[in-house]
Amino acid sequence: MEVPVSIGAVVLAAGQSTRMGRPKLTLPWGEHTVIEQVVAVLREAGITDIIVVTGGDREEIEAVLEPEHGTGLKTIFNPHYRQSEMLVSLQTGVQVLRDEIKKCQALLVVLGDQPEIDASIINAVIDIFLKTGKPVVIPSYHMRRGHPWLVARRLWDQLLSVPLDQTMRDFLLSHGNDVSYAEVDSPAILKDLDTPEDYRRSRNNLFP
Repeated sequence: MEVPVSIGAVVLAAGQSTRMGRPKLTLPWGEHTVIEQVVAVLREAGITDIIVVTGGDREEIEAVLEPEHGTGLKTIFNPHYRQSEMLVSLQTGVQVLRDEIKKCQALLVVLGDQPEIDASIINAVIDIFLKTGKPVVIPSYHMRRGHPWLVARRLWDQLLSVPLDQTMRDFLLSHGNDVSYAEVDSPAILKDLDTPEDYRRSRNNLFP
């Protein structure tokens, strides 16, 4: 799908896979790995500028995504991944998009371990952004908020200034009046892969 405005994506992929017991983003997922599937869905939705922020499993993820380099995808290492929550990884990616890709009007905050999301979810979020003009759009399933969510460029500097003792949730709460919701029919926005059980259940549902 061709997106009528330029929207980038920051894929958060800096976790240490502690509960999984092995690098979870390079686990098989159909014909891809988990992280490749997430990138493929972004491509299908028309997102061309993608920043993947790595951390604990940097080498494995970079090796898997190496063929994507030069096609609008860039991997960035967050050296503080051990000491920080996802906020620092997000800020790392946002700064690259802000400084290097001037055309982007908004970005999607994407979890690297959500391979069940599909292009229709991303398109629904973008559609609400275009229709409402609200600078923050969050997908919702049965009144529960999930990922990926969108933030317009005019709020990026504020996102970058969130102190390290706060979280992305604090940012969203502080911008409650700026939020619009994209109602979706898929629980995939709520699902990520933290444990071997999560992985087995999700993969078996899609690839019986």
